[in-house]
Amino acid sequence: MPLLRWVKRWGISLFSLSLGLATLFVFRRGLPHVGWIVGYLLLLWLLIVVVAELRAPLESKRQRLVVDAVDYVIQSLHHGLLLFVLPAYWASTTLDSVNVIFFAGVVAGALITAIDPWYAAIVHPRPWLNQILLGFSIFAALNVALALVRIKPIFALEGAAALSLLAMTPVFRDRGALTWRHAYSRAVALAVVAMVAVWFGRAAVPPAPLFVARATVARGVTNLEPLEPVSSPIPASSVASWGGLTAYTAVYAPAGLEQAISHQWWKDGRLIGIAPLSPVRGGRKEGFRTYSRRDLKPPYEGRYHVDVVTASGQLIGRLRFTVVP
Repeated sequence: MPLLRWVKRWGISLFSLSLGLATLFVFRRGLPHVGWIVGYLLLLWLLIVVVAELRAPLESKRQRLVVDAVDYVIQSLHHGLLLFVLPAYWASTTLDSVNVIFFAGVVAGALITAIDPWYAAIVHPRPWLNQILLGFSIFAALNVALALVRIKPIFALEGAAALSLLAMTPVFRDRGALTWRHAYSRAVALAVVAMVAVWFGRAAVPPAPLFVARATVARGVTNLEPLEPVSSPIPASSVASWGGLTAYTAVYAPAGLEQAISHQWWKDGRLIGIAPLSPVRGGRKEGFRTYSRRDLKPPYEGRYHVDVVTASGQLIGRLRFTVVP
């Protein structure tokens, strides 16, 4: 029957996708528990080792069903890992910045691992693409997990790059193509390349799980609360009478994490000032409150934004406002 064929082809995928959406609804902007991420990573890595060692013998004995079952479990673990970290990346991504590309990659990975016909048509026939997806999933998960255990985002980024490639050692040995020694040597070499690449491309990766919990423009700050907050657009007369504006931001970080940040002030695409701030100390539900003031000169009119940036240059969030005549 057409209905049964449709259910067989799409039913499991739609069910998996529905569970994923339910997961996002539950987590919303919250953070995944590091134990779940580590558990998934360990199970995924163990299955990779098993498949790398036993794929060829099982296929030669026509135990293809076993291999397919393990491959499906690995695919499901990919999907679970990406779903666990997706809310954290969503919270820390700035949609009009370059780091939206990484977030789009996490979304694409979660979708393609959820929908079996897409995975079977796009990823399964291409071992190289499967390896990239695997490495990306491990990297995205480790980048969040390491930060959750109090490692600063830039060190979490570098550590995730190295560990994700080292974890790929069994993959390079698949079907006995390389000895363990040669597979490990290849993994180490690629890990070094990955660490260099993420250092130069760090601006493209959201510093998850850090995110801006609250942001506003105000006349000033009193007792760490904004004084006379204003919403965009802001009349130039107000700016003139105040002599400038104050950017107030509350940055959320995991408990125990300390991270130096700064405010970068921009007007009409031009950098007009950088204000180093007190290091963010994690663990506060409402976020670590901080602010900077900029004395502005006429003409005041223009499009402004204040970037909240880590000491290593990763964008945490952006406060936008416009000053009008």
